[in-house]
Amino acid sequence: MDFMTDQDVQRYQEDGYVVLDGLLTSQECDELRQRMAEIVERMDVPEHCRTTFSTYHDEQLKTQGNADYFITSGDKIRFFFEKGVFDDKGEFIVPKQRSLNKVGHALHAYEPLYEKVTHSPKVQGIAKKLGLVSPVILQSMFIFKQPGIGGEVTPHQDATFLYTEPLGRVMGVWIALEDATINNGCLWFIPGSHNSGITRRMVRTPKGTFPLTDFIGREQTYDDEKFVAAPVKKGGVILIHGQVVHRSAENTSEESRHVYTFHIMEAQQTRWSPDNWLQPTEDLPFPPLYT
Repeated sequence: MDFMTDQDVQRYQEDGYVVLDGLLTSQECDELRQRMAEIVERMDVPEHCRTTFSTYHDEQLKTQGNADYFITSGDKIRFFFEKGVFDDKGEFIVPKQRSLNKVGHALHAYEPLYEKVTHSPKVQGIAKKLGLVSPVILQSMFIFKQPGIGGEVTPHQDATFLYTEPLGRVMGVWIALEDATINNGCLWFIPGSHNSGITRRMVRTPKGTFPLTDFIGREQTYDDEKFVAAPVKKGGVILIHGQVVHRSAENTSEESRHVYTFHIMEAQQTRWSPDNWLQPTEDLPFPPLYT
């Protein structure tokens, strides 16, 4: 039996997202979290790389874009921190394990446990069910959503950052490694918003200019009442259309909300924009999903 039903496909096409239970077992979730704890324990963070990650427009440009560390992270495993976790000297003021916003963007390429999940028969089955002919993996991230300090992610569309011609070729695969609830910062969506195109893009600026990225177009404002919560149980997955508007609130609870997420692109008859921050490299061309 297919992991994804025809009804699920219909829901994804109509709403721009769908929640599916049981992609991973509880044990598989724990193994991914344990492996990440080991990676974090061993991380060596250069002083200049203590980059705070934020989704507010100006800070986004200042911190992510300005930092070469971010723009060259597509084929590496790198560390991005929450606000306020370092003192003036760049030393941790919270436990190391509690300091991170995310780790990205090539876990799928260099970490065997993450690679196995990314290319699992269920994930390949989802892509086939959706009719993808030659899907490739663009990037992957472990998102921590730390208790008490896990920051808000403002409303956005993934295609703002991962732009293709034509649009509609990118899908996020968002796997809950712990229960994602309204209390600990689950995702919220505007159903059907994937049909309205995108209003802005983050692009690389010309070589030798600063900052390294900029936004073109305008930031849209959205009616709060249109957002629908999408809680998901541990081991469940949300498939996210590249143009659907989504956000998540701060995590004010005492529980973390660990997630492993990656993006897939249908490569057949698709042009990946050379202006995107993320670019394939000689070391890591975008790997095919189907093995």
